[in-house]
Amino acid sequence: MTLPEDSRLAIVILAAGQGSRMISRRPKVLHRLGGQSLLRHVHDVARDLEHDTIHVVYGHGGEAVPQAEADLRVHWVEQQQQQGTGHALALALEHIADEHQVLVLYGDVPLIRTATLNELLVQHGADDLSLLTFFADDPEGYGRVLRTPGGRLLAIIEESDADARQLAIKEVNSGILLARARHLKGWLGELSSNNAQGECYLTDCVALAVAEKRAVYGHPASAEELCGINDRVQLAAAERCYQQRMAELLMRCGTTLADPQRIDVRGRIHVGVDCHIDVNVLFEGEVTLGNEVHIGPHCVIRDTSLADGTVVHSHCVIDGAAVGSNCRIGPFARIRPETRLAEAVQVGNFVEIKNSTLERGSKTNHLSYVGDSELGQDSNIGAGVITCNYDGQKKHRTHIGDRVFVGSNSQLIAPVRIGDGATIGAGATITRDVAASALALSRVPQRTVANWQRPGKPGSADKT
Repeated sequence: MTLPEDSRLAIVILAAGQGSRMISRRPKVLHRLGGQSLLRHVHDVARDLEHDTIHVVYGHGGEAVPQAEADLRVHWVEQQQQQGTGHALALALEHIADEHQVLVLYGDVPLIRTATLNELLVQHGADDLSLLTFFADDPEGYGRVLRTPGGRLLAIIEESDADARQLAIKEVNSGILLARARHLKGWLGELSSNNAQGECYLTDCVALAVAEKRAVYGHPASAEELCGINDRVQLAAAERCYQQRMAELLMRCGTTLADPQRIDVRGRIHVGVDCHIDVNVLFEGEVTLGNEVHIGPHCVIRDTSLADGTVVHSHCVIDGAAVGSNCRIGPFARIRPETRLAEAVQVGNFVEIKNSTLERGSKTNHLSYVGDSELGQDSNIGAGVITCNYDGQKKHRTHIGDRVFVGSNSQLIAPVRIGDGATIGAGATITRDVAASALALSRVPQRTVANWQRPGKPGSADKT
């Protein structure tokens, strides 16, 4: 990006509108796209520009917006009364030096790309007014761009004030504009609310700039990037556009998608090469995949890292875990937060693991619950094993050493320690520590009654 040497960039995000067509008690800019608020998407694009300050004008919903996005490093400006976009920008300009260039963005236009804005900044002259336009198949709801027969931009006419000829124009205003702060302050001071909406339109600055004989440039850009979100139908359409972008990005990074139409990314995902992702996989939060990671269909992966060569079979939920290389997980496994699996760990079907560490080569292959536990290397948890970690008031930990074999249908009553090389017989209930290399049993001795007559129902004949 190149701006004149005497210019610094201030970014203003207008996010004060009610969004009545959303039919929601939530401010429009807090509705979510790809797992993040609309406002955060716009902020993240602005953050990637070479800028001096970012100002966010909020209004509808009161403090709900700054409270929900309190971690954003922005200057919050409240518009207490909704008096239009011109009034909203004027409030922000009170905090911006006259010589700054001001880029105006919108909290409900979340698909704008940093590259598009950088191109606008490069083409902008120090005292110009530059704006982004696009051609809409259905321009309803947008201000129309008025040009001379030679193509020079004259004005923006809002739809509610346009006549039939102007309504037929397909080139529309995105609202995104760039100008020097002192020019904007002057134009805004001349705005009138004498229009159909009774508001001060920021778009009227175009006609004022033309009247001053300043250069005004309308730069057409992609309709996909510039379409605003006014209702839930448009929000759903934007979600599909966003997910298509993410799918294309993953494929260009060396990931195979079984069906690019059936993947959802709601956060950030970092991938190695030669990963394979099957259909209907959902990624949330911060996710990292190493090289050659395979994820089966219908999985949810949230705030998790999966190292090289790990395979996740179908219908697994992995949340807040760190998974080492060459692990095998699922199908139908649930890995809960604060779980760490070292390399070559196997977690099978209908296994739940929570707040536990499984070291290299250990296995828990089916129908088990491992909670608040440490499991050493090359140990085996049999089917139906439970670490009983909760006494009704507190959680307790289970410590299992290396090369331990825990037989099926056993219960380990925490707190308890199982030493290296120990064996727990199937069906055992372990309440005390087990020494290394020991065998622990707690079965009731088997008793067999010959020729046993099973009781029948009252009044029924013996059919045996």
